[in-house]
Amino acid sequence: MDQAIYLATLVGTALVLAAAFSSLIAFRFGAPLLLLFLGIGLLAGANGLGLQFDNAGVAYFVGSLALAIILFDSGFGTSVSVLRQAGMPALTLATVGVALTAVIFGVTSRFLTGFTWMESFLLGATVASTDAAAVFFLLRAGNINLRERVRSTLEIESGTNDPIAIFLTLTLVELIAIGGNPEAKVLFTDLVLGFFITMGLGAAVGMLGGFVIARLVEWLNLDRGLVPIFVLTLSLLVFAAAGAIGGSGFLAVYMAGLVAGNSGMRAQAALKRFQSGMSWLAQIIMFLVLGLFATPSQFPAILLGAIVLGLFLILIARPVAVWLCLKPFALPHAEVTFISWVGLRGAVSILLAITPLLAGLEHGRAIFNTAFIIVLVSLVVQGWTVGPLARRLGLIVPHRAGPIEKVELELPGSAHHELVSYRVVPGSPVLRGERLPRWARPSLVVREGRSMKFPDFGKLVAGDRVYIFVHDRYPALLDRLFTSRVDVDPEDAEFFGAFAVDPDRPAADLEAAYEPGLTEAELKMTIGELFLSRFGGHVEYADRLTLGPIELIVRDMDENGRITGVGLSFEPSQPQPLMPEGLRARMHWLFDRLRGKASGTDAQREV
Repeated sequence: MDQAIYLATLVGTALVLAAAFSSLIAFRFGAPLLLLFLGIGLLAGANGLGLQFDNAGVAYFVGSLALAIILFDSGFGTSVSVLRQAGMPALTLATVGVALTAVIFGVTSRFLTGFTWMESFLLGATVASTDAAAVFFLLRAGNINLRERVRSTLEIESGTNDPIAIFLTLTLVELIAIGGNPEAKVLFTDLVLGFFITMGLGAAVGMLGGFVIARLVEWLNLDRGLVPIFVLTLSLLVFAAAGAIGGSGFLAVYMAGLVAGNSGMRAQAALKRFQSGMSWLAQIIMFLVLGLFATPSQFPAILLGAIVLGLFLILIARPVAVWLCLKPFALPHAEVTFISWVGLRGAVSILLAITPLLAGLEHGRAIFNTAFIIVLVSLVVQGWTVGPLARRLGLIVPHRAGPIEKVELELPGSAHHELVSYRVVPGSPVLRGERLPRWARPSLVVREGRSMKFPDFGKLVAGDRVYIFVHDRYPALLDRLFTSRVDVDPEDAEFFGAFAVDPDRPAADLEAAYEPGLTEAELKMTIGELFLSRFGGHVEYADRLTLGPIELIVRDMDENGRITGVGLSFEPSQPQPLMPEGLRARMHWLFDRLRGKASGTDAQREV
């Protein structure tokens, strides 16, 4: 018995360590990390090293708990400001977009597979949501500095679309399991009512749970080492409570993280570090378990059709759904194209594909294998092309600030205060003469190994390590003083335009010089006000405004969101096609061939 325990622990830890070390490969070569996690699970499974794992219930249980931990961390790290900036487009994608993707994909699946209509829509629901972990790892590993609106939209969509896909999948599994074949009107009514009840209960429990978590952390004098465990346990309690009363536990745990993370409760820095580690562990375990559960020897029979469905999802279903959802928000074509492409499928799709097996559906294993291959196709095709596509579409913007070296320490007995340590870097405002505020007077400065108190250190010099004890709401302001400023690089001149324009100059000057066709009202505005008017009152760094023969670009903004620098280009950027014409022609040829094959298969089935 003891030997079995030791052997199981040895194998489990070896797999987790292998997955952790694979992150070095992913960061080095920009490979999709989650693809490596899945690959390790497959290699260790029945058709690899021979580890036998075929318990669908355990796989679903482990995956559900891991997903709850990931969603809580995702909500905890989402700020309200990000939600305000891109909330409506992202939530539209997370709800309507998921449903549209499932329907479009389901219709195609019906003609390319042997599944019934209900099973086809079930497969569509399992692969309809995107994977936040896959998207943001690729953005970090590729050092891709996206426009803030695009990044925020992807972040919120990925964090909120899982509950919708889970609801659709579970509902369709129940209908198929009981042998239901309802009329379209009845099915639509049941789905809508069930959606509002499930999501409403989940959101209510989640918001209440997040408030309770924040208050308990403030009221209870727990040991600092217990606080992260306490919060994590409460988040799982919220997840379980919402599910027990018929709500969406996944939406509840995300909402709980969102409310708790924006409540300003103490020990947030420690909680974020702990939850980030737990989220990584949850992702590794979930992908390893799902990889072990798969049986690659069963893939060849459905491989071609599954690959085609995966390409259809990437190239048609997702882009069409995104375009329809974002049409009312008038986002630039390049941003819509990129959001359409960055819809990587991941662990949630594989996890949901287990539910047909749990329900004992006739084609449960085929649905699981098809979804698994679709996820692999998504990670391979989209995972290695996110960075090149962002550059092709002109969505990567130069960094506004240089490096910052900063450490935050929370001290016992200092609620809502923290000790912040900065290393003074060359070119930072404090070296250019900017004075530190009275409330940010350094407590200690370490210079060349010697510690000095205020005011013995005199003027700060590059390389100093500065320690400041401040309220936890102020470090963001100090960052600007200790961050080196980055001037526009000569290589970025094309991105920011030929020359700079004062945003306080009258817009009438543009009309007199270039005749872009401004209205009478716009002629009375400044260039900065013209930008705000055309963008609905909110602009961000690197936004571009085409006016006839010229294009204006936001070069810089202050901390209050006011435009302080504008570039002017004489060559307005043109939207780039998603794929080259040659590749597009080959895809059309492939789909035509497969449609013919599918028609022949249906004819044989009828005979």
